[in-house]
Amino acid sequence: MSGKPKLYYFDGRGKMESIRWLLAAAGVEFEEEFLETREQYEKLLQGGSLLFQQVPMVEIDGMRMVQTRAILSYLAAKYNLYGKDLKERALIDMYVGGTDDLMGFILMFPFLSAEDKEKQCAFIVQKATSRYFPVYEKVLKDHGQDFLVGNNFSWADVHLLEAILMVEEKKSDVLSGFPQLQAFKARISSIPTIKKFLEPGSQRKPVPDDKYVETVRRVLRMYYDLKAN
Repeated sequence: MSGKPKLYYFDGRGKMESIRWLLAAAGVEFEEEFLETREQYEKLLQGGSLLFQQVPMVEIDGMRMVQTRAILSYLAAKYNLYGKDLKERALIDMYVGGTDDLMGFILMFPFLSAEDKEKQCAFIVQKATSRYFPVYEKVLKDHGQDFLVGNNFSWADVHLLEAILMVEEKKSDVLSGFPQLQAFKARISSIPTIKKFLEPGSQRKPVPDDKYVETVRRVLRMYYDLKAN
């Protein structure tokens, strides 16, 4: 294994994108191996690298880590983005968990039919504006600090910015009723490591396209159609 973390996934967002975001936020350079064929995937399976026969998989610190949440928790702790004590860690876990729920509505969006995409887009915006964004708006307003937890930049901030940008791709003015989140977005986006990741040419992946969907379906043998919520 090389000194840099190595990420095994598709050349697209999916469950790996939040891992890319967190590494980038920590200023950590990483390598990627993109899965393009079923043979690559089966080689990882046969080699015993995929504990639960799933990707993402990350090679780091002599380990082959799987399970997205475990990887993210490890990275957050390793790079001091996980609060200063157990209470702050609990808050970060709660906020990240809520943001994960929102992201989950978006994750499978590229695999839906055109009709279901229209329904799911409205569903995503509705959930974001009625359930999730109001929580973070209130947190920021109540404590009057720059960041969600302990007035220090954390995994919770990185995850929320990623989610905000994902929802804005569905409705560009989705933050119009959330002034605290508008300021939060501008503030977090200006952090040097984040700003670099948001610039063209970074390892941030674009909105999933048909090529990404076809590759994932072929490699994972996903031959069924998904349904919107």
